[in-house]
Amino acid sequence: MKAKALWRVNELMERHPELEECRGDMVKALECLTGVFRHGGRLFVCGNGGSCADAFHVTGELMKSFVLPRPLPPDFRERLAALWPQEAEVMLRHLQAALPVQSLCGEAALISAYANDEAAELVFAQQILGLGRPGDALLAVSTSGNSKNVVQAARVARAADLTVIALAGKGGGELSRVADVSVVVPGASTWEIQERHLPVYHALCLALEEEFFGGDR
Repeated sequence: MKAKALWRVNELMERHPELEECRGDMVKALECLTGVFRHGGRLFVCGNGGSCADAFHVTGELMKSFVLPRPLPPDFRERLAALWPQEAEVMLRHLQAALPVQSLCGEAALISAYANDEAAELVFAQQILGLGRPGDALLAVSTSGNSKNVVQAARVARAADLTVIALAGKGGGELSRVADVSVVVPGASTWEIQERHLPVYHALCLALEEEFFGGDR
């Protein structure tokens, strides 16, 4: 792993010393995610309420440029220009390389139908069953660590041979016992935990961008 990627985690501790206890688990999570993306896997993210918003936030930071430029691979640029010469100029100017991430929170028709017809606590698990493949990963976000639908998604993900990374609080709850890696931030209340989740996943996203798009600096 690049030194600059690890530096992103270390720099977080300087800005948020209260997260020092999370340093080791953040490095483990970063190593897992680096391996997933390097071997062609995808990351799925899920959570409820504020954690649902976090799932969308993570997706947005990794599917497009966060702070670094992300040039398209040269061979893809050539194919795009050869196939669509008139349209290629705009596409080549604006398209960016992406890390494959998908939030499980946005499929309103599927989620509402499945919750109504089957079981609300399995709405994320059903999507993992349909989309997840061995070598993929799930980032499961829950402030309590006990959100039923998030824990069930983690259980199905483990059974389907996905790597499960928990982002939790309040001791980690059942989710931390299911996950392969668990980042548990300090905080007694939901809002305190959510405030600390944001800098944690921002640092992970920055580190991943450095690893895959940061050159050899």
